[in-house]
Amino acid sequence: MITAKAPKIRDPEELYPIRTVASLTGVNIVTLRAWEQRHGLVSPARTPKGHRLYRREDIDRINRAVTLLDRGLAISQVKKALDQAEFGEGAPADTTWAQYRARMLGAISGFDEDDLEDAYSQALSLHSIEHVTQQLMMPLLQVLGSRWERGEGAVAEEHFFGVYLRNKLGARFHHRARGTAGVRVLAACLPGEQHEVGLLLFALVAQECGLHPILLGANMPLSELAPPIRRADCSGIVLSGSVAPPARVLDEQLPKLVSAAGIPVFVGGMVSVRERDAIVSAGAVVVGNDLVAGAKRIRAALAT
Repeated sequence: MITAKAPKIRDPEELYPIRTVASLTGVNIVTLRAWEQRHGLVSPARTPKGHRLYRREDIDRINRAVTLLDRGLAISQVKKALDQAEFGEGAPADTTWAQYRARMLGAISGFDEDDLEDAYSQALSLHSIEHVTQQLMMPLLQVLGSRWERGEGAVAEEHFFGVYLRNKLGARFHHRARGTAGVRVLAACLPGEQHEVGLLLFALVAQECGLHPILLGANMPLSELAPPIRRADCSGIVLSGSVAPPARVLDEQLPKLVSAAGIPVFVGGMVSVRERDAIVSAGAVVVGNDLVAGAKRIRAALAT
C-alpha cells in the first residue's frame, strides 16, 4: 500500500476515471458525484464528452474526507475542515507538518541522523502514528522521490534515509508486534519491488486498525506465498508496489494466487492506481496509495 520513494511519473497531470477513484477510495460513484455537486469537495476535470477525470490530489482529498467522516464530522463541515487542513480536534494546521518535513529534509541533505531522529521522535511524541504517517512520512517520501528523479538529490541521500527508516520502522514494528492481537494478514512487496519502507509504514498503521501483519519484505515471489498463508493462519494477503512488476505478474501469477489462496488478496501502493484494471481482472482488491484509508478498508473487508 506504500513505497520508499515515489515512482516515475509518466504525466504530472495523470488523470483517473471515476470508476478507478471509486475502487481506490471505497466511495461509490453516486456519492462521489454528490460530493462534487452538492458539497464542492472536489472539482474533477472533464473530457469533451463530460466524463469526470480525477487527479491524484483529488484522490488524496477524498481519502481525507472519508477519514473525517469516520471521526464523526458532518459532511456539511468536511469541505471547510479540508480547506483548513484540520484533522480532528486539536490537530495542527498543515504548516506544522510542513515544518517537520522541512526539518527532516534538511537533516537528510546534511546526513544528520541525530537531527533526523529528533524531528521524527518529536512528531511521534505529540501525534498518533496514523497522523505522523499520513501527514509527515508519506508526503516526505513523495517529495524526496520527486527530488531524486529530477537529479536534485544524491543517491547517497536515498540510501541514508532508506537505511534509517528500515532500522527505525522495523524496530518499532517488531516491538509493537509482540503479543499483538488482531486479524492476521500476510504482507509482502510484489516481485521486483525492492523498497520495503512503505510496507513497514503500512504495518504500523495496520496494527492501529486491528490487523496483525506478518511481514515478508521486498521482492516476494507470489508462488511462494501459499505455505506461510497456511502456517500463519492468515485471513488476507496484502501486496505492495510502487511501479508495475515484471511481465506476467499481474496477468498470470496474481490470478493464480487469488484462485489458490482461498482468502482475499489486496494490492496497494502506486501500482494499484496505475494498474487498477489488471488487478481487478485478476480478482484482487485495489486499496490505493493512502496507507491509513487502505488499512481501514482491509480491516472492514475482512470483518465482513
